[in-house]
Amino acid sequence: MPIPDYQTLMLPLLRLASDGADHTTREAVEKLSVEFQLTQDERGHLLASGQQAVINNRIGWANSYLKKAGLLESPRRGVLKITKRGRQILEENPQKIDVKFLDRFPEFVEFRDAAKLNKESTVAESIAPPSQQTPEEALELANQSIRASLAQDILSRVLLCSPAFFEHLVVELLVKMGYGGSRKDAGERIGKSGDGGIDGIIKEDLLGLDTIYLQAKRWQGTVGRPEIQKFVGALQGQRARKGVFITTSSYTSEATEYASRIDTKVVLIDGQQLASLMIDFDVGVSVVTTYLVKRIDSDYFEDSDGL
Repeated sequence: MPIPDYQTLMLPLLRLASDGADHTTREAVEKLSVEFQLTQDERGHLLASGQQAVINNRIGWANSYLKKAGLLESPRRGVLKITKRGRQILEENPQKIDVKFLDRFPEFVEFRDAAKLNKESTVAESIAPPSQQTPEEALELANQSIRASLAQDILSRVLLCSPAFFEHLVVELLVKMGYGGSRKDAGERIGKSGDGGIDGIIKEDLLGLDTIYLQAKRWQGTVGRPEIQKFVGALQGQRARKGVFITTSSYTSEATEYASRIDTKVVLIDGQQLASLMIDFDVGVSVVTTYLVKRIDSDYFEDSDGL
């Protein structure tokens, strides 16, 4: 079963608290995961940031919205409890509780209006309707969309560059990824006539205990097995054990299979991977703006009653 969105979780979460007892958020995650028959893989599925499980995030937002509407309360950190208003709502036997349902409560409407006034952009809403995504998921989807567009722009620009610049670029990228030390010491471009199919060399580590040889191809067509075989032959001519083949296009299944079963270690990086790595390691890109997502620091307020 797909992981339910946060609005679908609102009514089950309120029903879970209907006994009037205190329930931890961890308990809520466990019980609702069982109720919706989520597999272990679904329970462990993380947001794109890798910082939180999707089901935990969605239950957290369902809990937050129900509290804003006065249906749940938090007697202490990490605990939820039904309110008198929450009991009254359950007595109505609603078939569904969602954001539209919660608009009947003035406190929730005030919260929603304040949130709208604070928004500087509606990008997240245009990408993911609130009925399907939590705010964190909407932000991450927006980021993925921006990143995908940037990756296409990067590849378009790379294809316009000279072969020499591309060879320089891939060496620069691997240095930024932590291979060797400085660019001067760790890597150099050697793609010249008579290079035997080697476009660059780079030290594997700071001490230079091993050398990695590079092949860089600004291709628009698919790279096949013969090209990889030529590269492997060039590696053997250098008595090299490791190589990285980078292209702006993609590889055939035969090329990928061949690289996976030969003794020489050859890593194949296609255009999409290349663009992604350039974004991750700030090669050819720059930061325009940064958004920080913050949460309440519960520890800070724990001793507030004693002051």
